[in-house]
Amino acid sequence: MEMDTRRTVAMFKAFCDENRIRILQMLCSGEKCGCKILEEMQVTQPTLSHHMKILCDSGIVAGRKEGKWMHYSISEEGVKQMLEIIGQLTDVQVGEEKQPCCGGYQ
Repeated sequence: MEMDTRRTVAMFKAFCDENRIRILQMLCSGEKCGCKILEEMQVTQPTLSHHMKILCDSGIVAGRKEGKWMHYSISEEGVKQMLEIIGQLTDVQVGEEKQPCCGGYQ
């Protein structure tokens, strides 16, 4: 899988906020209605919407509408993609010959 830089940035952005981490921790126990997340987070509805948009845009969280409420869950596909990205970013190439920096040799 070739890495999409914009997608990678969006995924990492999802993990770069204390409130979003708390939301992800809540979702680990299963799907939650937005109203329950709102209650637990003690933030305003617009603030929660902002965090949920970032999480959903990243692909880590999936949302579905039921009546007037949104229900959120962790996306298995999003998690799989994030793990692949982390693997690609941390894949150290063992045995490759190192090229000298700036053409200098020692």
